[in-house]
Amino acid sequence: MSETGDAVPGAATARPHGARPAPTIYDIAQVAGVNPSTVSRALSKPGRLNAKTEKRIQDAAKQLGYRANPMARALPTGRTHTLGLILADITNPVFFDVVRGAERAAANAGYTLLVAESQESGEREAAATERVAPSVDGIVLGATRLGDDQIRALAETKPVVVINRAVSGVDDIVPDLATGIDEALDHLAELGHTALAYLSGPSQSWMSRARWQLLIERAAARGMTIVEIGPSSPTIEGGREVFARVATSGVTAVLAYNDLMAIGVLRAAREQKVDVPRSLSVVGFDDIFGSDFTSPALTTVRSPLDLVGEFAVQRVLDRVEAREGTAGEGGATLSTTLVVRDSTGPTGK
Repeated sequence: MSETGDAVPGAATARPHGARPAPTIYDIAQVAGVNPSTVSRALSKPGRLNAKTEKRIQDAAKQLGYRANPMARALPTGRTHTLGLILADITNPVFFDVVRGAERAAANAGYTLLVAESQESGEREAAATERVAPSVDGIVLGATRLGDDQIRALAETKPVVVINRAVSGVDDIVPDLATGIDEALDHLAELGHTALAYLSGPSQSWMSRARWQLLIERAAARGMTIVEIGPSSPTIEGGREVFARVATSGVTAVLAYNDLMAIGVLRAAREQKVDVPRSLSVVGFDDIFGSDFTSPALTTVRSPLDLVGEFAVQRVLDRVEAREGTAGEGGATLSTTLVVRDSTGPTGK
């Protein structure tokens, strides 16, 4: 079908037995009392016709149940009005709000969002982007495991925005990490903690390295020591697996790469009869859905995940609409903040 609902030459069509044929611009034109070319302009480029005429056409299209075919629309325009969102792990709750924000921004702009995942594999991610790229107008990479050169090469073919990663020459959306980390360290310092551990995530994670670097600098400025334990899988099991190293490290507080790892620490602590927060304070990152369901409820550094997804789609749409001279302008700044719950408490209490 074409964008007007007409058949694309050479394209096979299949219709359930007894189903009515899809309405076309010619049907709309007949109902609205205008030329088919006027219908085409009204539907493809709203705002360019007389408001009264355009409303009459839109009402006729709604009455007939007309739906544009975005793939056929791409034939003359090169646009599919579809965006790709590639995620590291679609089962990770950190992406729930990211997807919601991205979908909201895409829908508001009249775009469809296509979601794929890499399962934390750079190789799978490369294959996913190769499959998705020909069918979309732009791509958002969420917690990408691709190398910098791979990302830049992809960005040369179409608009790309990276979430939680900074790549030179490519647009990014990265929350302001320093604010939330400063609040977390101040909170732990006020509770009397001086010996900390950071449970790092995947070795290829830019975000894990960025958090670690900030923690080193800011902990030292407060007279606190901090050791890195990891890298580990960014999962509940990953947090559980490193608990033995946490328990023997002599630290009184841990900051985990993400909430899932922090929840794994909480579970392992309970199994090993280690009291949280009396004997060990635990801080996560992201404030995912369910982080307050744990026992004790998890203290965590909240990221504005829905806005991250929304801003990423808005940025890639800016590039879709006007790509020339717009690359490499830097990313939007979003604030992180500490959410204090029950998994942190005074040391030695």
